[in-house]
Amino acid sequence: MQQRILDHVSKTDYQPVKPKALARKLGVHDDDYPDFRDALKALIRDGKVLFGPGHSVKPVGQRDSIVGTIKFLPSGRAMVRVAAAGGKAPYEIEIPAGYALDAANGDTVLVKLGRKTGRGTKRFGAVSRIVARASRQFVGTYHERDGTGLVRIDGNQFGHSIIVGDPGAKGAKPDDKVVVELIRYPSADERGEGVITEVLGAHGAPGVDTLSVIRAYELPDAFPEEVLEEARATAAAFRPDDLVGREDMTADLIVTIDPADARDHDDAVSLTRDPKTGHWMLGVHIADVSHFAPPGSALDREARKRGTSVYLPQRVLPMFPEILSNGLASLHEGQVRFTKSAIMEFTAAGAPVHARFVNGAINVRKRFTYEQVSAAYAAHDAGKNTKLSEDILELLLRMRELALIFRKRRKKRGALELDMPEPVLEYDDDGKVTGAHFADNDISHQVIEECMLAANVAVANQLHGLRVPFLRRVHPAPDPRKLQGFAAFARILGYKIEREVDRFSLQKVIDQSAGKPEKHALHFAMLRSLKQAVYSPHAEEHFALAYPNYCHFTSPIRRYPDLTVHRLLDRYIRTGSTSADEAETLGLGEHCSRTERRAEAAERELVKLRLMDYLSNHIGAKFPAVITGVADYGFFAQCETFPAEGRVHISTLTDDYYVYDEEAHTLLGKKSKKRFRLGDQITIEVVRVDRTRRQVDMRVADDPKPEKKKKDVKSPRRKRD
Repeated sequence: MQQRILDHVSKTDYQPVKPKALARKLGVHDDDYPDFRDALKALIRDGKVLFGPGHSVKPVGQRDSIVGTIKFLPSGRAMVRVAAAGGKAPYEIEIPAGYALDAANGDTVLVKLGRKTGRGTKRFGAVSRIVARASRQFVGTYHERDGTGLVRIDGNQFGHSIIVGDPGAKGAKPDDKVVVELIRYPSADERGEGVITEVLGAHGAPGVDTLSVIRAYELPDAFPEEVLEEARATAAAFRPDDLVGREDMTADLIVTIDPADARDHDDAVSLTRDPKTGHWMLGVHIADVSHFAPPGSALDREARKRGTSVYLPQRVLPMFPEILSNGLASLHEGQVRFTKSAIMEFTAAGAPVHARFVNGAINVRKRFTYEQVSAAYAAHDAGKNTKLSEDILELLLRMRELALIFRKRRKKRGALELDMPEPVLEYDDDGKVTGAHFADNDISHQVIEECMLAANVAVANQLHGLRVPFLRRVHPAPDPRKLQGFAAFARILGYKIEREVDRFSLQKVIDQSAGKPEKHALHFAMLRSLKQAVYSPHAEEHFALAYPNYCHFTSPIRRYPDLTVHRLLDRYIRTGSTSADEAETLGLGEHCSRTERRAEAAERELVKLRLMDYLSNHIGAKFPAVITGVADYGFFAQCETFPAEGRVHISTLTDDYYVYDEEAHTLLGKKSKKRFRLGDQITIEVVRVDRTRRQVDMRVADDPKPEKKKKDVKSPRRKRD
């Protein structure tokens, strides 16, 4: 219905009419009018059509106006991201400070395009209308002035504090973190107005930063009683000895490998090898959550709403209640658990031969942490005693051998392996951040990752062969112009890259930059040139992994798309066929993509806040760093040994007058010819931390100050793709 509406209003001879008249022109019957109305509302919400004078429906003017999502920058300027049609890469329009009306981060806005200045390729515009608000709920810090209660909203999107009425509303005290619902949004000229709906606690108090992020991103942090009751009833009805319709694999040698602090274990692995043919038989056994949460149940509705579990520092917001996510569905050592299992055969060289899928029952023999597996490999390679039984050690060694074969095959196909390590926060016994480091991605992580990738591909190929719509993990090929921009950047840093940019030339740059100071800048620039992976039923490839068919199957405890794949697979296992509605699957994919982005943004935000808290107590600390971005007002630098990035403002470069060279990504001193170029290695010093505006100010220093080695802590939960 949406496509019918779009096709009609896009005709050159279309004259704007009211919704009912438009429905008549489209031949919509009265019974179908509710569907038409819902489709029109969705198009309006997404900014694809607009209401004009007299509530008439009109297309968005492509020549002088465009619709997109706005995001504010620390400078007060904003960028509007526009999702281009026809599979083209999204592009951005710059909104100068003062030209965004009363828009807030994430709002869908209509932008009146300005004339190009003739310099560069930037597009400029002014917000002419707010199409849809992303949220009315915000988090900020309460303060008082002249007998009025005010709230400074976190971030840089609002230049003024919000008026919240008389002092002490809801019992708020100065410097408390509060939740505000906006009644009137602030603009460049006027303060906004709102009401305090919740007082989270004093700024800096334990747990307040976590609550602030949860409220700011509107994350659900409690389960309705109906859902908890259903989970309890499901637990009471579980019979681990009832294996009707399941393949009994409880006697097989099966292990799990997870982070040390993991509470839910949704994947396990078995692996044997035929001594005659040399063929591998890999079993990937995934928690059968679909057995406990049938479609339409309270558990299912809540999981669908959440879309994903959210892994915040020191707190998890699970997709399912813990009685399931940490209990019945979790593959605990020594306990019978139900699974969806992919049993895959590969040649000695790792080529797929055959795959079958079963509803199974397993009993995990041994639960490993990544650190334990890494230590076992190191001990074995050094000829030392691993303290493991012979059969388990042989299993781990087989898994490593096959994983290395898989990785070699992937690389030969052109799969990209960007090194973008996750930050790991370090805590003392009181839960206070004492430091941070980058997470390792050693062989123990890679072994499990390769097994999971193999299962995801096998399931995707099976469902693709059945011609059923399913939630694929789609990563479209990048826009050629984006790749050419990356290639130009790589050449500036001295990397030879062909004019025609493909997977192999990109991977060549990745390999050549290994161990180089500019590696982070290169990998980050490459990541920005790629499109974002999404969930969709459209049969598109996963560009980075170089798979024509790919889906997520291996984490149904924490990802709703995996659960939908399990249900399709379950019907196929039981009946030999399966089906799904493509339109419903498409809408579900868009919802799950949004909840995934929300979860990732919330996690990044809280990690950033805690890093800033640590740095605020280490003003003057020096770190070796790499320049990751250059602009006319200065540059950004990423610390090499500490997972934090900061801004070096051009005003702090007092030894010369520096001129910005946009094409060369460089600030160049007019007299000294000294330069600060993207990818350069420098030493920075922390000067100032503005937690409210989410900004770390740095300056160029002389010599790095050695940091004390922090005690190592548990690895973070790795998000396997």
